[in-house]
Amino acid sequence: MKVLVTGASGFLGSHIVDACVRAGDEIRVLVRKGSDVSHLQTVPGIEFAYGDLRDIASLRTAADGIDVVHHSAARVTDKGSRSQFREENVLGTWRLMEAARSAGARRFVFISSPSALMGVRDGDRLGINESEPYPPRYLNLYSETKAAAERLVLAADRPDFTTVALRPRAVWGPRDHSGFMPRLLAKMMTGGLPDLSGGKPVYASLCHCDNAVEAAIRAARSDGVGGRAYFIADPEPVEVWSTLADLAERFGGVPPVKRVPLGILRAAAFATDMVWELPPLARRWSPPLSRYSLALLTRSATYDISAARRDLGGPVVDHEAGMARLTAWINSIGGVDAYVRKVQQS
Repeated sequence: MKVLVTGASGFLGSHIVDACVRAGDEIRVLVRKGSDVSHLQTVPGIEFAYGDLRDIASLRTAADGIDVVHHSAARVTDKGSRSQFREENVLGTWRLMEAARSAGARRFVFISSPSALMGVRDGDRLGINESEPYPPRYLNLYSETKAAAERLVLAADRPDFTTVALRPRAVWGPRDHSGFMPRLLAKMMTGGLPDLSGGKPVYASLCHCDNAVEAAIRAARSDGVGGRAYFIADPEPVEVWSTLADLAERFGGVPPVKRVPLGILRAAAFATDMVWELPPLARRWSPPLSRYSLALLTRSATYDISAARRDLGGPVVDHEAGMARLTAWINSIGGVDAYVRKVQQS
């Protein structure tokens, strides 16, 4: 197949490109001018299309002759105003989908997120499946706009244009310099990460990058997936704080020990979120703390992946194998100190 990959210069998008190569696809990538394409330039036979999700003309050019779109690009930072998030995550997805459909593409694989279901008042949620409804109020703009984009994608499913949404949770693995795991590891290397568990276990479904991209490749080829969303995760959930302690031990960092009262943190996160609703502030800086970032570390969130196992096949990498791959990659780029420097620069 001839595929278009958006977000290809990013962490997950670059792994989707690699997986498409292994699957024998012809690959075109949509990247912004000025993006870091150093990895993509090592991929033989790749075709570059330069453009932007805000530029419909560039999207039409990128989609010309394409069979399948893997849409991984999104505003995932916690910096930005409501209009910026809507422009990139919602309208950008709609423009790309319209360009793909008009150009004759047959399938649109949307990289969504379980964050599309994160509500303000949620507590611990264990083993939820795809019947879980969207919340009435979202935890942040990222959650709100990913949900809106996902709804657009699923509603666009037609017999001649299959749409499917994948919800990988907390994607991790080699080449990630800005996700949750590298940022937390960087803090632990300096002893700067407190224990926010509140003295209770916090369980989470994670998703190794190889499990996410395998689901994407199969979603581009599987029958019966049209108009559906799927949770994608590693075979078993982990306990967050013991996993972080293991990560610190593995790389010589300082595990989280000092506990901070959650009530104080929640009040601070709420106040920060209120202040960061001011567009001039939101556009320029990321908040030092948010209810969303706090929820990721203090709320249990695990997902039932039986639907994905049934329709897309099971995950291919378990946690231990994934950690071994991550360790080997970190060692290959000069060790944990070089890794942390790269994280701090991103």
